[in-house]
Amino acid sequence: MASFSPKSGQEMARQDQKKEPRLRRISSLEGKLIIPYVVLTLVLATVGIFVITRLVTSTIRERFLNQIGETARRASDIVVRQEKTNLENLRLIVYTQGVAEAIPARDAATLEELLFPLAVNNGIEALTIIDTQGKEILTLGKNPATNQYLRTQGTDFSSYDLAKNTLSGVSDEYGDKYVELLETKYGLGFFTGAPVYDQNGKIIGGVLVGTRLDTLLANIKSQAQADIILFDPSRKIIATTLSEPDPGLGAIEATAQSLTQQDLGKANNLRMYNRDFQIIYSDLEARGQKLGLFGVILPSNYVVSAEATSRNLFSLMFALGTVAIIVIGYLLSQSIARPILRLRSMTQSVAVGDLDQNIGLDRSDEIGELADAFDVMTLRLRERTTEAARLYAEAVQRNKELAEINIRLQATQLQLAQSEKLGAIGQLAAGIVHDVKNPVTVIKGVAELMLSEDELTPEMEKELSLIRDSALKANNIVSDLLTFARQSRPEMGECDLCETVEATLRLYAYPIRVAHVKVIKDLPDHAVRTVYDNQQIEQVLLNLITNAVQAMPNGGTLRVNLSQSDGVAAIAVQDTGTGIPPENLSRIFDPFFTTKPEGQGTGLGLSVSYGIISNHSGRIEVESIVGVGTTFTVLLPIKHADAMEAPS
Repeated sequence: MASFSPKSGQEMARQDQKKEPRLRRISSLEGKLIIPYVVLTLVLATVGIFVITRLVTSTIRERFLNQIGETARRASDIVVRQEKTNLENLRLIVYTQGVAEAIPARDAATLEELLFPLAVNNGIEALTIIDTQGKEILTLGKNPATNQYLRTQGTDFSSYDLAKNTLSGVSDEYGDKYVELLETKYGLGFFTGAPVYDQNGKIIGGVLVGTRLDTLLANIKSQAQADIILFDPSRKIIATTLSEPDPGLGAIEATAQSLTQQDLGKANNLRMYNRDFQIIYSDLEARGQKLGLFGVILPSNYVVSAEATSRNLFSLMFALGTVAIIVIGYLLSQSIARPILRLRSMTQSVAVGDLDQNIGLDRSDEIGELADAFDVMTLRLRERTTEAARLYAEAVQRNKELAEINIRLQATQLQLAQSEKLGAIGQLAAGIVHDVKNPVTVIKGVAELMLSEDELTPEMEKELSLIRDSALKANNIVSDLLTFARQSRPEMGECDLCETVEATLRLYAYPIRVAHVKVIKDLPDHAVRTVYDNQQIEQVLLNLITNAVQAMPNGGTLRVNLSQSDGVAAIAVQDTGTGIPPENLSRIFDPFFTTKPEGQGTGLGLSVSYGIISNHSGRIEVESIVGVGTTFTVLLPIKHADAMEAPS
């Protein structure tokens, strides 16, 4: 029969297109439209990128020089701000109550008690109190390694210009405060000094507050985003933020010593670390004092990087513009070439038998008229093939329905045969059960009467007990047979299967626990209500659970599952016992058939259960694997009392 797949024609058309030579594709209508347009666009984009990049690059170097100059001014501002911070800390210390009284007394303990909190709270890295002779009374210095303050006493500061100027009492145009770079235990520091006066205006000592140059330079570097080199008044390098030493530092130092005042503030080329840099020198000043010189360094590759960035940016802009123009041109060309190519592809698909094609072009030109004629042709062919496909689908569906009906019929026949067999056996059992039960009862009664006699030998008591027990066992078998034969009509009522399962498990809880069997209940959270005889269904579940426990003599797991779907409730009783051999599965519901050891069963439990479930319009299914376990599933239709007809 012909295939109706809508994809076969398109796939063959695509394969034909892939096989076309490249020269033919170029010379096609699509190639003639798009190739000249693309070439012209690329030429114009290349020229535009070259011209604009040349214009923009010339301004980048000027911007770089402005940036390095601004960086140098920012570094100077940071030094000035640090000096102001030192002055604020000095004023706070000098005017702290008790400091003026403790300095003449050289009371270091009191000074430490008063000033240590100030040093910690304000982040002061070095704080020194000196007397009028320049002798150190107390120094609080922060150890950069441990970030802890160390205390020293007794150092002579009288030789330092900062101490001399502070204790001289001479004021210049900036006041009586002075600054200087001092060598400390932890390296050079930027210090500011101020005198301390008593109530009569007499100088009684001085206070020096400082910050390590490493801290100051790191602050400058973080804010200025540039490396710093610091020179002393003799223009020797005393500190730098460069991470590694380089032979070029000697050349920098020599260049700094030869600088004139007019050279300050101008950028100079520099070669370090096998890279090009730009450096600009400025005076290091505070409170009108020239403390030295500092240089601000930036890598020259910033210029190259900026040029590359600008070039890349404009290249990207022109590339995007070029792509946009090409895409627009391509779309315009496709609006002409695509309908023709689509019509060719549809024609090839129809040629190989794929009639489910529709161009669907809404155009008013000649291509649109051709597409409409093609659609009318394929529509008429498709209508005829669709009818044939519909008839074929109906035939297939009817075959499936007949197969399902046949399967249900076979199942019904098997169930009917089993019911007839059980009914026949039941009638036979009902006919003979009374004839057997009465003699057995008489034998049991006579044996019990004789056992009550006093003059019995042990051998006679033993024999009579054996007769009584055998009669009792025979009586139990006859009672089970009678129950099987009668199978009373179920007393139907609407109940909850969850409660029935729970009640059965509670009833058999002790034997389960004694058999070392673990119970797993898988019951729904909601009630599963249907119409059934609660006592009979409990009897069925009890028979199944008893068989499952007896199938696990060494313990195991018993899983009871309750579920519902499509109007049917399913109760599955699964064990991990010895299993049932395949040759016995077809006989397990036959009366008197059992695989249990002698004395543990009559073979009627599953037969009775089968009859009960059949009377409830349900069925029992079984699956078993030897050595793995067995699963019995009870299937009951879900019915409700209000939907059932009243009995006649």
